[in-house]
Order: sequence, then C-alpha cells, then structure tokens
Amino acid sequence: MGKVTNNFPKKTYFCLINLYAMKITIVSGARPNFMKIAPITRAIKAAQEAGKKISYRLVYTGRQDDTSLDASLFSDLDMKRPDGYLGVTGHDHSEVAAAIMLAFEKELNNHPAQVVLVVDDLTATMSCSIVAKKRGLKVAHLIAGTRSFDMNMPREVNRTIVDAISDYLFTAGMVANRNLNQEGMIPEYIHYVGNILIDTVRYNRHRLLQPVWFSTIGLEKRGYLLLTLNRHDLLTKKHVLKSLIQTLIEKSEGMPIIAPLHPYVQKAIKSLDIPAPNLHILPPQSYLHFGYLINHAKGIVTDSGNIAEEATFLDVPCITLNSYAEHPETWRVGTNELVNEDSVALANALERLMLGEWKHTTLPDRWDGRTAERIVQTLINGELKEHY
Repeated sequence: MGKVTNNFPKKTYFCLINLYAMKITIVSGARPNFMKIAPITRAIKAAQEAGKKISYRLVYTGRQDDTSLDASLFSDLDMKRPDGYLGVTGHDHSEVAAAIMLAFEKELNNHPAQVVLVVDDLTATMSCSIVAKKRGLKVAHLIAGTRSFDMNMPREVNRTIVDAISDYLFTAGMVANRNLNQEGMIPEYIHYVGNILIDTVRYNRHRLLQPVWFSTIGLEKRGYLLLTLNRHDLLTKKHVLKSLIQTLIEKSEGMPIIAPLHPYVQKAIKSLDIPAPNLHILPPQSYLHFGYLINHAKGIVTDSGNIAEEATFLDVPCITLNSYAEHPETWRVGTNELVNEDSVALANALERLMLGEWKHTTLPDRWDGRTAERIVQTLINGELKEHY
C-alpha cells in the first residue's frame, strides 16, 4: 500500500490508524525523567481510549530497589511503575554505557518495539538510543536541541549524539529548533511541541501538598527561600561553594532557607562548617511536597534547569547558579536569572529579590499543558505514514 498523502481521505486515514498497532518503549534513566514521562503515559492512555492501537512499555535503567524512586513518586505523578528494570548502576560513564547497552539489547529481544522514546541527556539516554538505532528502530528524543556548547560536559556529548541519530526531535522552544537547524538536522524530523515539564506542573498544581513539618518550623507562604543543589562539579569547588552559601545566608536577612538535599549534597555543605541558624537542611521531599515548596517560596536558589522552568511557570523568582539554561526562555521571558558561580552576582540578585524588585514571567509559547498530546499525535501520524 502506498504512503498516506496530504489529500488522503480523512475518514480512511483515521481508520488506518486503528488498524496499525504501535508499540513504544519509553526509557527513564533517572528519577527526574519520570516527571517528563508521566504526561506521555497519560496521553497514550487517552489515545487508547479514543480507539487508537498504541501501547507502551516503561523501562527504568536502574535497579528496582533504587532509593531515589520513593514509594510516593508514582502515585504523586499519577502513573504506573516501570514495567522493566535494567538494573544498571555505577559512576563510570563507559562502564555504565556498556552495561545499559547490553541490558537494553536483551530488553528489546524480549519486548520488541517500533519506537524507542528517550528523555533528556543522560548516559542511559545515549546508550539506549544507539541500541535502538542499530536495530533499525525509530528513536524519539524528548527535549531535543538543548545545548551548552561545552563539549567537555558529558551531557553535551550525550545529547548531541542522541539528536544526530533521532528520527523524532521533540523540542521545547525555538532556540532548540535553531540549534538543530544549524547542525544540519533533517527539518521534517524536528517537531516543536512545547515544554513537557509544564504538562506535569499544570496537571499537579492543584494536587500539591503542604509538608507536615511546614508549620512546625514556623514557615509562612512567601516567607522562606528554597535552596536546591545537585551539580557534582560545583560541590567539589569548596571555596566557591562556601562563598555562595555564605552570601545566601548573609543576604537572606534571617529569613528561613529551606534546603531539601540529597545526602551527598548535605555532606558537602556540612563540611563547610558555616554557622547558619536559618538554614534548614532536610532530606529530599516527595514530588507533591516539593512542588508546594516551589509554589509558595519567596524565591529559589538552584542549579537545576527543571526547577527554573517550574519557577517560570509559577511566577516565582529564581536564581540559577550556572552560566547557561537548557531552556533560555526561563531567563529571557521568565523569572530566572543566571549568576553562574559568582557570589557578587548572587548577592546583587538576592538584594533585588528581598526588596521585591524581581521581574514577572511572560509565559513562553506552547507552555500550555498539551505537549504530550502533540507528541503522541506526531508519533501516531508518523508511524502510520511509514506503514501505509
């Protein structure tokens, strides 16, 4: 049968969609990936309920007993747990990549798919993409086209490789489109669908939960600063980190600083031995509790691009300890400001924040909560054309 053309009768076109059963394997390489996958799974479920023959299998490259996948994560995100676990852990990039590739080969042998959808720019993202491509499967990259233009960063290497071999490049903004066009990607492969993380924020905004300890330590809405840190390279720069934390404490003017941090980050900050009576170091929070903390903070200091995106959507002042943002929209039209690892720039930004002189957000294009819907429809249409 010939390929579907633009003048193909609509009624027949949608009948064909129902004849072709598409199987998608969705890969998650770390806890934050699930925040971007959850809307995709709901969109696929909606397509199934509309009569489309599409299914997915969710695979986590880590272990089933991974402590970062807390018991509440999947119920908070309103999604099912992974269908399969590759069981790969480690810190050496090459060893992890090799182990994931071998395990993912077995996964696809046992559970064939037509499309492999990968997220972000992890070693797992790159490894599974290479396996899928070598098997002749379609690769769909969610959050394609983000660039730091620093090839010394492992994630920049990962995302560049994945984009180069992907058949579906799902971008969150026009800057990402421009990056891909400049690198010579096939224009028909690029799909400007919007920011998938905003689908999750919109869906959960009215489901957020106040932590039980919130009032116990005397917190009030808009009466605290939120601190998050994850970047290993920043944590190793002790003098830089100490200067940044001291600046934050000094400029907070005694306002509580809430810091939900992973154990390795807690250890790095405590080793600095900085007197900080208003710094409350806490364990990582559940998704709905952490979302509440973002939504009601006076301001946020972070090194996370995801949190900068959520802050932009929620119109919360955000200071990012980095020189670039995966999504420049967060600082061009959003509430985010980049200060790199410069304590003077951080001090100036905090002074304006505390005075209430912060810019307000202008919601970027296609941050409308329908990104997952556009992605699933693109996959259905694209795979249909391949088979008819």
